[in-house]
Amino acid sequence: MTAPRSLADQAADWLVRRDRGLTPAEQDEFLQWLAADPRHGDALAREQQTWRELDLLADWRPEHAAEPNPDLLARPVAIRRAAPRPWLVPVGLAAAAVLAVIGYVAFRADPVRSPAPVAASGYEQRVLEDGSIAELNRGAAISATFTAGERRVILAQGEAHFTVKQEPARPFVVLAGGVEARAVGTAFHVRLGAASVEVLVTEGRVQVASADGSLPPVVGAGERITVPLASARPLPKVDRVSAEEIARTLAWQPRLLEFASTPLAEVVAEFNRRNAVQLILEDPALGALPIVASFRSDNVEGFVRLLEVTAGVHATREGETIRLRPKKSP
Repeated sequence: MTAPRSLADQAADWLVRRDRGLTPAEQDEFLQWLAADPRHGDALAREQQTWRELDLLADWRPEHAAEPNPDLLARPVAIRRAAPRPWLVPVGLAAAAVLAVIGYVAFRADPVRSPAPVAASGYEQRVLEDGSIAELNRGAAISATFTAGERRVILAQGEAHFTVKQEPARPFVVLAGGVEARAVGTAFHVRLGAASVEVLVTEGRVQVASADGSLPPVVGAGERITVPLASARPLPKVDRVSAEEIARTLAWQPRLLEFASTPLAEVVAEFNRRNAVQLILEDPALGALPIVASFRSDNVEGFVRLLEVTAGVHATREGETIRLRPKKSP
């Protein structure tokens, strides 16, 4: 018979799972665990303090030790640090990546009829038949048709980011508004607007071919090309994009948000910037409430439930608006 786990073990397990990022289902389970017993929150707070002290110890070096033993000072193995985003890789290193080609093409039907595009109701991540990943922003619509010689995706509306699995013998093609992006193995973001198509390369290189066949410029990782959709076909514009601007462009992609005694007003602003559902603080004093939590940026409901369970906050839901106020308020 398995002995029951101590509260400290349970709290440590939840810290490990939160550090690597909880799924929405796991966050629901976490909230239920917190609400089940007041001692759970106390145990979690104690474990968090222990981890903070271990972090400080990892950065400490003895003053008189010539060669301190790094194994004795290593960070706890349970703490994982996020891997760098592809767009932060230096362009020089990305030059070795497989080339992508963008050209002006007339819309043509594929021999095999593509499924009708379906607009995403929110953020969606789709694993395509070949293992490539398409991340769709709310309102984006794609359809895909794969053959033995080509992988073709049509972006009918909106914006999407594609992380392409390398298959040199079978190019990956994204068609948006008459602009074709052809890649073998790379990562890029495509936005179909009313007047132009924007392609932002986050990994690899892109070559642009104009309708008149002129020598194309080379666009590298961390650069964006804007292709006008006007019939006159003006030359595309290529801009160098900072890491901060890339992050803003891709802010619709969910990521793990970590808050360490962050005022609730700042947390609300972060969620509102990334989601259609908007949080409103009805009592300004509530904005100073310190928040210590880790949440996926698209899990607004889970965050609100945490406030209701642990922070004495009352939430009123009205369509895509959630109003927050202290429970003691009328």
